[in-house]
Amino acid sequence: MPPADLDVHDQRLRELFADDAELETISTGHRFLEGPAWHPYEEHLRFSDILGNATLQWSEADGLSVYRANSHMANGNTYDQQGRLLSCHHGSSRVTRMDDAETMIVLASHFQANELNSPNDIVVKSDGAIYFTDPPYGREGKVGIPRERELNYCGVYRLAPADLALTLLSTDFNRPNGLCFSLDESLLYINDTPEQTIHVYNVNEDGTLAKGRLFAKTGGDGPGGPDGMKIDCQGNIYCCAGGGLQVFAADGTQLGRLRTPMQITNVAFGDADLRGIYLTGITTLYRVRALVPGIPLF
Repeated sequence: MPPADLDVHDQRLRELFADDAELETISTGHRFLEGPAWHPYEEHLRFSDILGNATLQWSEADGLSVYRANSHMANGNTYDQQGRLLSCHHGSSRVTRMDDAETMIVLASHFQANELNSPNDIVVKSDGAIYFTDPPYGREGKVGIPRERELNYCGVYRLAPADLALTLLSTDFNRPNGLCFSLDESLLYINDTPEQTIHVYNVNEDGTLAKGRLFAKTGGDGPGGPDGMKIDCQGNIYCCAGGGLQVFAADGTQLGRLRTPMQITNVAFGDADLRGIYLTGITTLYRVRALVPGIPLF
C-alpha cells in the first residue's frame, strides 16, 4: 500500500494522521462512486455507484456485495436515528428511507408542487430532522438523466422529524453539495462546489438556519471541488475537494490535505473504532487510518 501523501499547511494535521499511515485500495473497477455511510453496529459500509445504478455494501468480514440494485442512481447516503438507510437519488429526484431491505419509503420528491432538482447529500440531526442539498447534477448527462428542471434555484431543505414537512432553508448557493453539523449541532456547514467555498450557518431552535457566512475556501490543485464533508470528534472538518481530502480546524484554518490518486467525491468515518476514513474516488474505494475518530451516525 502506498504511504499517505500529506500536504501539511499546519502542524495540527500531523496530530490526525500517523507518519506511517497508508492509503489502502478497498475496491476498484466501479463507474462513479459516492455516498459512503458506515453502520456502527453491523460494521459495514454502504456506498453508491451512481452510474452503476446500485448501492453497494462492503465489510472486512464479507467483502463486497450489492445491497440494492436499481438504486435510481442513488448518491448521498446516511442513517437515521433508528438505523434506517436514507438516500438521495439522481434518477428520480427523491429522498428515500429503507425500512428494510425491500421496503423503500419516499420522504421527499417535490417542493410546492415542483419536482426537486436531484437531492445530493444528506445528514440527520440528533432530534431526527433530516437536512439535504438539492443541486441539479442528476438532471445532467455526466452523472444523471438529462431532463429539464422544475425549480429555478438550488436549495437546502429540512424534513421535520414529526411529520416530514419539507422546509426550504436556503437558496444562497450556486450548487450546494456536502453538509455536516458541528459537534454540538449549533452550526451547519454547507459547501458550494463551483464556488469552491464552505459556508456555515447558525441552527435555530426550530431547525431553520440563520447568519450564513463564509467558513473557508478550498481551492487547491488537482481535480474536484468541495463535495462530501464530515466532522471528527475534535470538531475538525474533512472535505473532499481539489486534489484530495482537505482538512480544516473548527476556526476555519486549513490544516492541509491528504492527496489522493484520483478525484474523491465523499468521505465517511468507519471501522469499529471510527478511525478508518473511507473515501469514494470516481472508480475506487479507499481507506486510510486516522489518529482521531469520527462520530457515529446513530
